[in-house]
Amino acid sequence: MLLIVCPYCGKRPELEFTYGGEAHLTRPERPAELDDQTWTDFLYMRTNLKGLYAERWRHARGCGRFFNALRDTTTDHFLATYKTGTPRPDLPVTASTAGSRK
Repeated sequence: MLLIVCPYCGKRPELEFTYGGEAHLTRPERPAELDDQTWTDFLYMRTNLKGLYAERWRHARGCGRFFNALRDTTTDHFLATYKTGTPRPDLPVTASTAGSRK
């Protein structure tokens, strides 16, 4: 079983978590003023990287809080988890993270 480290509760089984999409997205200040294509792009178009990816997760069956995680999508390994609102941590460049940083 995959264990995910909640920054609030510690290591817990993956069944307690739900995926929340790409991390560090900023909602437009005045969405009503956007044209349809720009609004559609914000809602549905996401970076789909192979490799290191910043994601939002929710500890749904635990504390209920959202947090961010850096996960390698090719291996499904979580390299870091951190509280929402904190900056993305810098990781040392390795063979698995090279070329996949945003």
